[in-house]
Amino acid sequence: MIRVGIIGTGKIAETHLKAYAQFGGRCQVVALANLSIDKAAVLRDQFGLDCRLVQDYRELLRGGELDLVSICTPPHLHAEIAVNSLKAGVHVLIEKPMAMSLEECDRMLEAQAASGRLLSVVGQERYVDRNVKLKAVLESGLAGRIVHAQVESYWWRGLSYYDVWWRGTWEKEGGGCTLNHGVHHMDLLQWMMGMPRSVQAVMSNTSHPNSEVEDLSVAVFAYDGGTLAQMTSSVVHHGEERQMIFQGERARVSAPWKVYASREREDGFPVRSPELEEEIELFVSRLEPLKYDGHAGQVDEVLTAIETGSLKVLIDGREGRKTLELITAVYEAAATGERVELPLKPDSRFYTREGFLEAASASPLPGCRGPKTAPLTAPGNSGGES
Repeated sequence: MIRVGIIGTGKIAETHLKAYAQFGGRCQVVALANLSIDKAAVLRDQFGLDCRLVQDYRELLRGGELDLVSICTPPHLHAEIAVNSLKAGVHVLIEKPMAMSLEECDRMLEAQAASGRLLSVVGQERYVDRNVKLKAVLESGLAGRIVHAQVESYWWRGLSYYDVWWRGTWEKEGGGCTLNHGVHHMDLLQWMMGMPRSVQAVMSNTSHPNSEVEDLSVAVFAYDGGTLAQMTSSVVHHGEERQMIFQGERARVSAPWKVYASREREDGFPVRSPELEEEIELFVSRLEPLKYDGHAGQVDEVLTAIETGSLKVLIDGREGRKTLELITAVYEAAATGERVELPLKPDSRFYTREGFLEAASASPLPGCRGPKTAPLTAPGNSGGES
Protein backbone atom coordinates (compact mmCIF):
# COMPACT_ATOMS: atom_id res chain seq x y z
CA MET A 1 0.00 0.00 0.00
CA ILE A 2 1.49 3.30 -1.12
CA ARG A 3 1.19 6.00 1.57
CA VAL A 4 0.29 9.39 0.11
CA GLY A 5 0.47 12.90 1.53
CA ILE A 6 -1.20 15.94 -0.01
CA ILE A 7 0.69 19.22 0.50
CA GLY A 8 -1.59 22.21 -0.04
CA THR A 9 -5.34 21.71 0.30
CA GLY A 10 -6.76 24.25 -2.14
CA LYS A 11 -9.06 23.51 -5.06
CA ILE A 12 -6.63 21.38 -7.07
CA ALA A 13 -6.07 19.08 -4.08
CA GLU A 14 -9.68 17.94 -4.44
CA THR A 15 -8.88 16.74 -7.94
CA HIS A 16 -5.90 14.76 -6.67
CA LEU A 17 -7.97 13.19 -3.90
CA LYS A 18 -10.67 12.15 -6.36
CA ALA A 19 -7.99 10.50 -8.49
CA TYR A 20 -6.40 8.65 -5.56
CA ALA A 21 -9.85 7.50 -4.44
CA GLN A 22 -10.13 5.42 -7.61
CA PHE A 23 -7.19 3.29 -6.46
CA GLY A 24 -8.12 2.55 -2.85
CA GLY A 25 -6.62 -0.92 -3.00
CA ARG A 26 -3.23 0.43 -4.05
CA CYS A 27 -2.77 3.64 -2.08
CA GLN A 28 -3.99 5.47 1.00
CA VAL A 29 -3.95 9.20 1.72
CA VAL A 30 -2.48 9.31 5.21
CA ALA A 31 -1.76 13.05 5.64
CA LEU A 32 -2.83 16.53 4.58
CA ALA A 33 -0.56 19.54 5.03
CA ASN A 34 -1.77 23.12 5.04
CA LEU A 35 -1.01 26.24 7.03
CA SER A 36 -4.71 26.41 7.80
CA ILE A 37 -5.57 23.24 9.74
CA ASP A 38 -9.24 24.17 9.51
CA LYS A 39 -9.04 24.20 5.73
CA ALA A 40 -7.30 20.84 5.72
CA ALA A 41 -9.94 19.45 8.08
CA VAL A 42 -12.71 20.50 5.70
CA LEU A 43 -11.06 18.52 2.91
CA ARG A 44 -10.50 15.54 5.22
CA ASP A 45 -14.16 15.47 6.20
CA GLN A 46 -15.33 16.03 2.63
CA PHE A 47 -13.55 12.86 1.49
CA GLY A 48 -14.07 10.88 4.70
CA LEU A 49 -10.36 10.43 5.25
CA ASP A 50 -8.71 8.94 8.32
CA CYS A 51 -5.51 10.93 8.07
CA ARG A 52 -3.09 13.18 9.89
CA LEU A 53 -3.32 16.98 9.58
CA VAL A 54 -0.19 19.14 9.84
CA GLN A 55 0.68 22.77 9.24
CA ASP A 56 4.30 22.20 8.27
CA TYR A 57 4.81 19.58 5.55
CA ARG A 58 8.35 18.96 6.83
CA GLU A 59 6.89 17.07 9.79
CA LEU A 60 5.74 14.41 7.36
CA LEU A 61 9.17 14.06 5.77
CA ARG A 62 11.00 13.57 9.06
CA GLY A 63 8.92 10.61 10.19
CA GLY A 64 9.38 8.38 7.16
CA GLU A 65 5.62 7.96 7.01
CA LEU A 66 5.13 8.80 3.32
CA ASP A 67 5.97 7.07 0.05
CA LEU A 68 4.52 9.71 -2.27
CA VAL A 69 3.47 13.35 -2.04
CA SER A 70 1.18 15.37 -4.27
CA ILE A 71 2.35 18.98 -4.24
CA CYS A 72 -0.68 21.23 -4.72
CA THR A 73 0.66 24.55 -3.46
CA PRO A 74 1.10 27.88 -5.27
CA PRO A 75 3.95 27.73 -7.81
CA HIS A 76 6.50 29.72 -5.77
CA LEU A 77 6.67 26.84 -3.24
CA HIS A 78 7.04 23.98 -5.71
CA ALA A 79 10.82 23.75 -5.92
CA GLU A 80 11.49 23.94 -2.18
CA ILE A 81 8.92 21.28 -1.29
CA ALA A 82 9.89 18.98 -4.15
CA VAL A 83 13.62 19.13 -3.37
CA ASN A 84 13.03 18.50 0.35
CA SER A 85 10.66 15.62 -0.39
CA LEU A 86 13.07 13.94 -2.78
CA LYS A 87 15.96 14.34 -0.34
CA ALA A 88 13.77 12.62 2.26
CA GLY A 89 13.34 9.64 -0.09
CA VAL A 90 9.73 10.43 -1.04
CA HIS A 91 8.36 10.17 -4.58
CA VAL A 92 6.85 13.40 -5.95
CA LEU A 93 3.85 14.22 -8.12
CA ILE A 94 3.78 17.98 -8.57
CA GLU A 95 1.17 20.26 -10.06
CA LYS A 96 2.03 22.39 -13.04
CA PRO A 97 3.89 24.59 -13.59
CA MET A 98 6.86 22.55 -12.42
CA ALA A 99 8.57 25.57 -10.83
CA MET A 100 9.08 29.31 -11.12
CA SER A 101 12.30 29.14 -13.14
CA LEU A 102 14.53 26.82 -15.13
CA GLU A 103 17.17 27.10 -12.42
CA GLU A 104 14.66 25.71 -9.91
CA CYS A 105 13.76 22.93 -12.35
CA ASP A 106 17.42 21.98 -12.61
CA ARG A 107 17.76 21.83 -8.82
CA MET A 108 14.73 19.57 -8.71
CA LEU A 109 16.22 17.32 -11.38
CA GLU A 110 19.49 17.11 -9.45
CA ALA A 111 17.60 16.13 -6.29
CA GLN A 112 15.66 13.51 -8.20
CA ALA A 113 18.78 11.98 -9.71
CA ALA A 114 20.53 11.87 -6.33
CA SER A 115 17.51 10.36 -4.57
CA GLY A 116 16.61 7.69 -7.10
CA ARG A 117 12.97 8.59 -6.52
CA LEU A 118 10.26 9.47 -9.01
CA LEU A 119 9.48 13.06 -10.02
CA SER A 120 6.40 13.53 -12.18
CA VAL A 121 4.85 16.83 -13.27
CA VAL A 122 1.09 16.98 -13.73
CA GLY A 123 -0.01 17.21 -17.35
CA GLN A 124 -3.44 15.66 -17.24
CA GLU A 125 -4.26 16.56 -20.83
CA ARG A 126 -1.79 13.91 -22.04
CA TYR A 127 -4.09 11.36 -20.41
CA VAL A 128 -7.23 12.34 -22.33
CA ASP A 129 -8.45 10.13 -25.17
CA ARG A 130 -8.89 12.88 -27.77
CA ASN A 131 -5.34 14.11 -27.27
CA VAL A 132 -3.78 10.65 -27.26
CA LYS A 133 -5.62 9.80 -30.47
CA LEU A 134 -4.60 13.07 -32.08
CA LYS A 135 -0.94 12.42 -31.27
CA ALA A 136 -1.24 8.89 -32.68
CA VAL A 137 -2.62 10.29 -35.95
CA LEU A 138 0.22 12.81 -36.21
CA GLU A 139 2.79 10.08 -35.59
CA SER A 140 1.14 7.75 -38.14
CA GLY A 141 2.02 10.09 -40.99
CA LEU A 142 -1.47 9.81 -42.47
CA ALA A 143 -1.91 13.59 -42.43
CA GLY A 144 1.54 14.10 -43.90
CA ARG A 145 4.24 16.41 -42.58
CA ILE A 146 2.76 19.03 -40.28
CA VAL A 147 3.28 22.50 -41.72
CA HIS A 148 1.21 24.61 -39.32
CA ALA A 149 -0.32 24.27 -35.85
CA GLN A 150 -2.94 26.58 -34.38
CA VAL A 151 -3.42 26.37 -30.61
CA GLU A 152 -6.14 28.32 -28.82
CA SER A 153 -5.95 28.17 -25.02
CA TYR A 154 -9.03 30.27 -24.36
CA TRP A 155 -10.26 30.85 -20.80
CA TRP A 156 -12.20 33.62 -19.05
CA ARG A 157 -11.65 34.91 -15.52
CA GLY A 158 -13.23 37.89 -13.74
CA LEU A 159 -11.57 40.48 -11.52
CA SER A 160 -12.31 38.62 -8.27
CA TYR A 161 -10.28 35.66 -9.52
CA TYR A 162 -7.19 37.73 -8.71
CA ASP A 163 -8.30 38.57 -5.18
CA VAL A 164 -6.64 35.33 -4.02
CA TRP A 165 -3.47 36.46 -2.26
CA TRP A 166 -0.91 34.84 -4.57
CA ARG A 167 -2.61 35.20 -7.95
CA GLY A 168 -1.79 37.99 -10.32
CA THR A 169 1.71 38.59 -8.96
CA TRP A 170 5.03 37.94 -10.66
CA GLU A 171 6.60 37.00 -7.33
CA LYS A 172 4.11 34.33 -6.23
CA GLU A 173 2.26 33.17 -9.36
CA GLY A 174 5.21 33.59 -11.69
CA GLY A 175 3.17 34.77 -14.64
CA GLY A 176 -0.34 34.98 -16.01
CA CYS A 177 -2.39 33.05 -18.53
CA THR A 178 0.66 31.92 -20.52
CA LEU A 179 2.02 30.07 -17.50
CA ASN A 180 -0.98 29.04 -15.47
CA HIS A 181 -3.63 28.42 -18.11
CA GLY A 182 -1.71 28.01 -21.35
CA VAL A 183 0.58 25.48 -19.67
CA HIS A 184 -1.89 22.71 -20.56
CA HIS A 185 -1.75 23.36 -24.27
CA MET A 186 1.92 24.36 -24.22
CA ASP A 187 2.66 20.91 -22.82
CA LEU A 188 0.53 19.24 -25.48
CA LEU A 189 2.14 21.27 -28.25
CA GLN A 190 5.69 20.32 -27.30
CA TRP A 191 4.61 16.71 -26.72
CA MET A 192 3.11 16.47 -30.20
CA MET A 193 5.50 18.70 -32.15
CA GLY A 194 8.73 18.70 -30.18
CA MET A 195 10.64 21.82 -29.16
CA PRO A 196 10.77 24.68 -31.68
CA ARG A 197 13.90 26.41 -32.94
CA SER A 198 12.80 29.91 -31.94
CA VAL A 199 9.98 31.93 -30.39
CA GLN A 200 8.48 35.37 -30.96
CA ALA A 201 5.69 36.78 -28.77
CA VAL A 202 3.63 39.70 -27.54
CA MET A 203 1.47 39.94 -24.41
CA SER A 204 -0.59 42.44 -22.46
CA ASN A 205 -2.96 42.93 -19.55
CA THR A 206 -6.19 44.00 -21.22
CA SER A 207 -8.86 43.59 -18.55
CA HIS A 208 -7.48 42.97 -15.02
CA PRO A 209 -6.12 46.11 -13.31
CA ASN A 210 -5.81 44.19 -10.01
CA SER A 211 -3.19 41.92 -11.58
CA GLU A 212 0.46 42.51 -12.47
CA VAL A 213 0.58 39.70 -15.01
CA GLU A 214 -0.68 39.19 -18.55
CA ASP A 215 -4.22 38.10 -19.39
CA LEU A 216 -3.53 37.68 -23.12
CA SER A 217 -0.51 36.50 -25.09
CA VAL A 218 0.21 35.44 -28.65
CA ALA A 219 3.31 33.42 -29.53
CA VAL A 220 4.73 32.13 -32.80
CA PHE A 221 7.04 29.12 -32.81
CA ALA A 222 9.40 28.27 -35.69
CA TYR A 223 10.59 24.69 -36.22
CA ASP A 224 13.32 23.12 -38.29
CA GLY A 225 12.05 22.48 -41.79
CA GLY A 226 9.92 25.62 -41.93
CA THR A 227 6.92 24.50 -39.85
CA LEU A 228 5.21 27.26 -37.86
CA ALA A 229 2.89 27.13 -34.87
CA GLN A 230 0.92 29.92 -33.24
CA MET A 231 -0.57 29.86 -29.76
CA THR A 232 -2.92 32.26 -28.02
CA SER A 233 -3.18 32.06 -24.24
CA SER A 234 -6.02 34.02 -22.69
CA VAL A 235 -8.29 34.57 -19.72
CA VAL A 236 -10.42 37.12 -21.61
CA HIS A 237 -12.19 34.86 -24.12
CA HIS A 238 -15.90 34.35 -23.58
CA GLY A 239 -17.03 30.79 -24.18
CA GLU A 240 -13.60 29.36 -23.33
CA GLU A 241 -13.48 27.45 -26.61
CA ARG A 242 -10.14 25.65 -26.70
CA GLN A 243 -8.75 23.76 -29.67
CA MET A 244 -5.62 22.46 -31.37
CA ILE A 245 -5.53 22.31 -35.17
CA PHE A 246 -2.74 20.65 -37.12
CA GLN A 247 -2.47 21.29 -40.85
CA GLY A 248 -0.59 18.51 -42.58
CA GLU A 249 0.46 18.31 -46.20
CA ARG A 250 -2.37 15.80 -46.82
CA ALA A 251 -5.02 16.55 -44.19
CA ARG A 252 -6.18 18.70 -41.29
CA VAL A 253 -6.79 17.05 -37.90
CA SER A 254 -7.76 18.63 -34.61
CA ALA A 255 -8.98 18.36 -31.03
CA PRO A 256 -11.96 18.62 -30.67
CA TRP A 257 -11.84 15.93 -33.32
CA LYS A 258 -12.29 16.91 -36.93
CA VAL A 259 -10.61 15.68 -40.07
CA TYR A 260 -10.60 17.28 -43.50
CA ALA A 261 -8.40 16.08 -46.35
CA SER A 262 -7.72 17.81 -49.66
CA ARG A 263 -6.03 16.87 -52.90
CA GLU A 264 -5.30 19.15 -55.79
CA ARG A 265 -7.07 19.41 -59.12
CA GLU A 266 -5.14 19.85 -62.33
CA ASP A 267 -5.27 23.63 -61.88
CA GLY A 268 -3.89 23.43 -58.30
CA PHE A 269 -7.18 24.26 -56.58
CA PRO A 270 -8.43 21.87 -53.86
CA VAL A 271 -10.95 19.09 -54.01
CA ARG A 272 -11.97 17.08 -50.95
CA SER A 273 -10.45 13.63 -50.43
CA PRO A 274 -13.06 11.46 -48.67
CA GLU A 275 -10.92 8.36 -49.16
CA LEU A 276 -8.10 9.73 -47.00
CA GLU A 277 -10.59 11.02 -44.44
CA GLU A 278 -12.08 7.53 -44.16
CA GLU A 279 -8.61 6.03 -43.78
CA ILE A 280 -7.79 8.39 -40.93
CA GLU A 281 -11.16 7.80 -39.25
CA LEU A 282 -10.64 4.03 -39.50
CA PHE A 283 -7.18 4.38 -37.93
CA VAL A 284 -8.65 6.34 -35.01
CA SER A 285 -11.52 3.88 -34.51
CA ARG A 286 -9.04 1.06 -33.98
CA LEU A 287 -7.17 2.82 -31.17
CA GLU A 288 -7.81 1.43 -27.70
CA PRO A 289 -9.53 3.90 -25.34
CA LEU A 290 -7.71 4.87 -22.16
CA LYS A 291 -8.71 3.03 -19.00
CA TYR A 292 -8.41 6.15 -16.83
CA ASP A 293 -8.86 9.78 -17.77
CA GLY A 294 -7.02 12.98 -16.80
CA HIS A 295 -5.51 13.13 -13.32
CA ALA A 296 -6.63 9.55 -12.62
CA GLY A 297 -4.68 8.35 -15.65
CA GLN A 298 -1.55 10.06 -14.43
CA VAL A 299 -2.00 8.85 -10.85
CA ASP A 300 -2.44 5.28 -12.13
CA GLU A 301 0.81 5.57 -14.08
CA VAL A 302 2.68 7.03 -11.08
CA LEU A 303 1.43 4.27 -8.76
CA THR A 304 2.38 1.61 -11.31
CA ALA A 305 5.87 3.08 -11.71
CA ILE A 306 6.38 2.95 -7.94
CA GLU A 307 4.90 -0.55 -7.60
CA THR A 308 7.04 -2.01 -10.37
CA GLY A 309 10.15 -0.05 -9.47
CA SER A 310 10.52 1.17 -13.06
CA LEU A 311 10.00 4.83 -12.06
CA LYS A 312 9.25 5.52 -15.74
CA VAL A 313 6.39 7.92 -16.47
CA LEU A 314 5.18 9.89 -19.45
CA ILE A 315 5.83 13.25 -17.80
CA ASP A 316 8.96 13.12 -15.71
CA GLY A 317 10.96 16.11 -14.52
CA ARG A 318 12.72 16.57 -17.84
CA GLU A 319 9.43 16.66 -19.72
CA GLY A 320 8.05 19.15 -17.19
CA ARG A 321 11.13 21.32 -17.67
CA LYS A 322 10.66 21.39 -21.46
CA THR A 323 7.22 22.93 -21.04
CA LEU A 324 8.53 25.57 -18.64
CA GLU A 325 11.42 26.33 -21.00
CA LEU A 326 8.94 26.95 -23.81
CA ILE A 327 6.85 29.23 -21.58
CA THR A 328 9.95 31.07 -20.32
CA ALA A 329 10.99 31.70 -23.92
CA VAL A 330 7.57 33.26 -24.61
CA TYR A 331 8.04 35.66 -21.68
CA GLU A 332 11.57 36.55 -22.77
CA ALA A 333 10.44 37.16 -26.34
CA ALA A 334 7.55 39.36 -25.19
CA ALA A 335 9.68 41.32 -22.72
CA THR A 336 12.56 41.95 -25.12
CA GLY A 337 10.63 42.23 -28.36
CA GLU A 338 13.21 39.94 -29.93
CA ARG A 339 13.28 36.46 -31.42
CA VAL A 340 14.45 33.99 -28.75
CA GLU A 341 16.48 30.98 -29.80
CA LEU A 342 16.11 27.62 -28.08
CA PRO A 343 17.38 25.95 -26.01
CA LEU A 344 17.68 28.68 -23.38
CA LYS A 345 21.07 28.80 -21.71
CA PRO A 346 21.92 29.37 -18.03
CA ASP A 347 23.29 32.80 -18.92
CA SER A 348 19.83 33.89 -20.04
CA ARG A 349 18.45 36.70 -17.90
CA PHE A 350 15.28 34.62 -17.51
CA TYR A 351 16.98 31.42 -16.31
CA THR A 352 16.78 32.28 -12.60
CA ARG A 353 13.76 33.37 -10.61
CA GLU A 354 15.54 36.57 -9.56
CA GLY A 355 16.44 37.44 -13.14
CA PHE A 356 12.91 36.71 -14.34
CA LEU A 357 11.36 38.92 -11.64
CA GLU A 358 13.80 41.74 -12.37
CA ALA A 359 13.04 41.57 -16.09
CA ALA A 360 9.28 41.41 -15.50
CA SER A 361 9.29 44.47 -13.25
CA ALA A 362 11.54 46.37 -15.65
CA SER A 363 9.19 45.69 -18.60
CA PRO A 364 5.63 46.48 -17.42
CA LEU A 365 2.97 44.98 -19.63
CA PRO A 366 0.84 47.15 -21.92
CA GLY A 367 -2.40 47.83 -20.09
CA CYS A 368 -0.96 46.94 -16.67
CA ARG A 369 -1.31 49.60 -13.98
CA GLY A 370 1.65 48.50 -11.92
CA PRO A 371 1.90 46.32 -8.79
CA LYS A 372 -1.17 44.35 -7.77
CA THR A 373 -3.59 46.36 -5.65
CA ALA A 374 -5.69 43.48 -4.31
CA PRO A 375 -5.08 42.46 -0.66
CA LEU A 376 -2.03 40.23 -0.27
CA THR A 377 -2.92 38.39 2.92
CA ALA A 378 -0.31 35.70 2.55
CA PRO A 379 -0.63 32.97 5.19
CA GLY A 380 3.08 32.12 5.13
CA ASN A 381 5.25 29.58 3.39
CA SER A 382 5.66 26.44 5.45
CA GLY A 383 2.72 24.33 4.40
CA GLY A 384 1.45 25.84 1.22
CA GLU A 385 -2.05 26.79 0.22
CA SER A 386 -3.72 27.21 -3.15
